[in-house]
Amino acid sequence: MQPNLRTALATAAIALAGPAFGQGGTMDEIAKYREMLADGNPAELLEAKGEELWKKPRGPKNASLEQCDMGLGPGKLDGAYAQLPRYFADTKKVMDAESRVVHCMVSLQGFTQAEATKNWYSRPGQDSDIEALVTYIGGKSNGVKINVPARHPEEARMAKVGEYIFYRRSGPQDFSCAICHGQEGKRIRLQELGNLTTQAGAGTAMSTWPSYRVSQGAVWTMQRRLIDCMRQARWPEPQYLADSIIALEVFLQKTASGTVMQTPGIKR
Repeated sequence: MQPNLRTALATAAIALAGPAFGQGGTMDEIAKYREMLADGNPAELLEAKGEELWKKPRGPKNASLEQCDMGLGPGKLDGAYAQLPRYFADTKKVMDAESRVVHCMVSLQGFTQAEATKNWYSRPGQDSDIEALVTYIGGKSNGVKINVPARHPEEARMAKVGEYIFYRRSGPQDFSCAICHGQEGKRIRLQELGNLTTQAGAGTAMSTWPSYRVSQGAVWTMQRRLIDCMRQARWPEPQYLADSIIALEVFLQKTASGTVMQTPGIKR
């Protein structure tokens, strides 16, 4: 473990464990911890693996992903993530980064859908190829403004569906996304809850995914984050790459448009 990471972890542990810190002091220490960890973000290792996977011939067709079209043309990644989700004419669907990567793994490399999505999220001791690829693709949009205006009729429809899901109360706790993320100044324990109905709030959230989650010791993508949010709200857990998740992403990215990408981020 790097020295700065050891120091950061120790600082955070003291802040979280000691009763002498007030809430403000604890949040200050957590902010310092994130700043120190950012200097050697563990997600950078996964990002490097994603670049290797992008360029490496794999699958039944022994092909790389270098001709994958993420929306700006075959192989063009600079700024692509910041414009996703978007409508793709070749599939006649609105797709996010993850669904598009899976599509390219199937169409270019010859994997089946089941093979491509078998390990869509990491487990202890086992990285996910998809998470690595999406982290690499996301990093190619650093410094680029999010631009998801949802002008295509299908994009506009998905944005409306995503907005409906965001505000709809459901499940045994009669919960909605907006209960936690529809007002300013809300938190759960030490976790600040951003107001995702504003450009600034949505931008703070969307511009930093994929992110390294310190509490999980792993990089998470936006799909995984949203699916886990629904699980915590006790909603029926959607399948990976479900249209409902992509619709939520369209709504949130549209709201966040104009804010600048800074990924991979660091989250609690």
